[in-house]
Amino acid sequence: MRIRVVAVLADGRKHLLALELCGGESYEAWKGLIDGLVARGLKAPLLCVIDGHAGLRRAVGLVWPGAAVQRCCVHKLRNLERKAPKHVLAELRDDFHRIVYAPGLEAARAAWTAFERTWAKRCPGVVRSLREGGEELLTFFGFPRAQWKTLRTTNVIERLHEEFRRRVKTQGALPTEDAAVLLLFGLVATGQITLRKIDGYTKLAAVIRQRMRPAA
Repeated sequence: MRIRVVAVLADGRKHLLALELCGGESYEAWKGLIDGLVARGLKAPLLCVIDGHAGLRRAVGLVWPGAAVQRCCVHKLRNLERKAPKHVLAELRDDFHRIVYAPGLEAARAAWTAFERTWAKRCPGVVRSLREGGEELLTFFGFPRAQWKTLRTTNVIERLHEEFRRRVKTQGALPTEDAAVLLLFGLVATGQITLRKIDGYTKLAAVIRQRMRPAA
């Protein structure tokens, strides 16, 4: 199991901060990784975009209680799909997309209400799963619109993994898992795997100033 952390810097660049091997994705594994980042000098982030793993959410809340949290909308949709029969999946996706692709927070909340009204009796497990994500599925609406596409998912990490697999496919099996970790860091460090800047990066400075301003 590999757990990864990618940071977005103030100038919009993405940086692979950590990649660790562990026996399983657990609270202890995530807490150890985050503690290691803090020990290396990482300051608390303004926003953490995470999947739905409870151990990761707990670790983030404990170490960085002031950070905003955005739950990955792609992971949540997969969770919803697992709780619904196949013949309704297309309708389910459309209704969920009306929430996360809404033009603004107010419209997203209206779409959320409509979603619950539609699915509460048909697939109650779907509604329970949506509520589990709660407001953290909508955090990205508090940021500039140009950044929404990047902030609503953990796709940057998924794409990094896919690109790594593509690069090593022709090399055959690597001797150890540690060798795979070193190879990935090497490919990123030398620019053979690149991480483009976040969409809307020109607005990041203003976002940082606003969110770090002391409350009146």
